[in-house]
Amino acid sequence: METKDIIERHDSELGSIRIADEVVAIIAGLAATEIKGVAGMSGGLAGGIAEMLGRKNLSKGVKVEVGEKETAVDMFVIVEYGVRIPDVAIQIQENVKRAIESMTGLTVVEVNVHIQGVVFPSPEPKEEEHRVR
Repeated sequence: METKDIIERHDSELGSIRIADEVVAIIAGLAATEIKGVAGMSGGLAGGIAEMLGRKNLSKGVKVEVGEKETAVDMFVIVEYGVRIPDVAIQIQENVKRAIESMTGLTVVEVNVHIQGVVFPSPEPKEEEHRVR
């Protein structure tokens, strides 16, 4: 495994603590999907349409750059139709920052939110009109 993929957090008499980049990405992905209005994470654009990832692939919609004490995060999300996107993005930034800092001890210097698509509600089946003649 490359040292780029794992960061060393703490050396002590007992040994060292290491946190993989993917762990930070999963924490960020979970924190983002907790926000009301987030439909899911995006794996990128396939044929001009944002591909929505399931809960098993949360880290795929997140790019992290981790240093020894700081991290920067890029989130690629899909939102639900009708939400106010700037409000949802700010909530994502705050929740991701709080989750990463509390769980890893890293300082989050930036959380960039990239809105990749909008999910529309599925149409409700219309009741057939019954006409009495």
